Amino acid sequence: MFRDRKDAGVKLAAALRKYRGEDLLVLALPRGGVVLGREIAEFLDAPLDVLIVRKLGVPWQPELAMGAISETGAVILNENIISAYNISHGQVETAISAQKKEIERRLRTYRKGMEIMPMKGKTVIVVDDGVATGATMKAALSAIKKEAPARLVAAVPVAPPETRDDLIQLADDFVCLEIHPFFTAIGSYYYDFEQVSDEEVTGILEETSRTAGDPVGSDILIQADSVSLEGDLQIPRGARGIVVFAHGSGSSRHSPRNKFVAHALRSEGLGTLLFDLLTAREDTVYERRFDIGLLTRRLIAATRWLRQNPASEALAIGYFGSSTGAAAALRAAAAMGTDIGAVVSRGGRPDLAGGDALSKIQSPTLLIVGELDRLVIELNRRALESIRTEKKMEIVPGATHLFEEPGTLEEVARLAIGWFARCLQPAAKR
Repeated sequence: MFRDRKDAGVKLAAALRKYRGEDLLVLALPRGGVVLGREIAEFLDAPLDVLIVRKLGVPWQPELAMGAISETGAVILNENIISAYNISHGQVETAISAQKKEIERRLRTYRKGMEIMPMKGKTVIVVDDGVATGATMKAALSAIKKEAPARLVAAVPVAPPETRDDLIQLADDFVCLEIHPFFTAIGSYYYDFEQVSDEEVTGILEETSRTAGDPVGSDILIQADSVSLEGDLQIPRGARGIVVFAHGSGSSRHSPRNKFVAHALRSEGLGTLLFDLLTAREDTVYERRFDIGLLTRRLIAATRWLRQNPASEALAIGYFGSSTGAAAALRAAAAMGTDIGAVVSRGGRPDLAGGDALSKIQSPTLLIVGELDRLVIELNRRALESIRTEKKMEIVPGATHLFEEPGTLEEVARLAIGWFARCLQPAAKR
């Protein structure tokens, strides 16, 4: 018996002692798991975050799990329960839809819309206050495995033997204080098993973030040329650099392709700034979209804003430009010199930057072009000859100018991650 969740967390933390000193991330399953997660994260000196997973209860017996769904969309179903209780496909879909809405609510409440901390290459410890069928933990582990952690550990105070056997197959390590052969309800192993509130979860996360480093996520305004430009700044905890996106003509900070790449970069521990190079009114003037000088000034203004912002002033800065935005990124990099750690162009028009600017670039530059975007390939090849610093051109097979073909944008993200991860170093290391 455990006195309460705090007691269970302290004891579970001691059992996880061997992981202290590794590159760790403690992921707690809310709500109850967060109380234990705080004790474990503090003991192991590790950051704490939540992974939101919701049980899919049998419609007329909600406490009995027929499956679970995670915030990443991973769904685990218990076909034995579904068959035994004659649950229809429609009833399963209704439960999934309802829990998706609850997951969205909890994301807004717990993480204020921020993305989960990066997991790739880390030892990720997933903790809950106990498991019965294990549906929730199974969904969590399945979701996390897709993020390529170095090691995946499931940690709970109590579990039945059959669930232990299932979880051992999904995790690299399963740490449990009590395997009980005659398992009842999780709460029966605690003297105090009071429900944990949203406010308590939020308070714990806010408290631990002060020691783990707050993630920054906000809508911002950048002043340039007497106008205010709207932006979206996202900096994960422990970020080692930040990438500024310069969108193409007729696009904006809401570009779905740039947002896709930005999400991939943040999952690797890089911050991102997506902002509008033009105001809505300016964008109605077609010629402004191709005014590379104007776009360059705006990008430089955003860079200087980052250097004055306490959350980003020490971070290495990179540029990711698309179409005409790539020309602005290259010209801005030439002007900013070594302060720009790297440049990546996706389907860019580097020719519009001008040969003089291209020859002055000191930042390692990667040009990514689609295999079927033949005119732009030729323009990029010519521009590459003018760049005198470290440079490379990658051609993505089967891709057209907008990289709309299946898998092509994923390849862009992979190439960009590799380039920025290698080239962007914190100011202290440059």
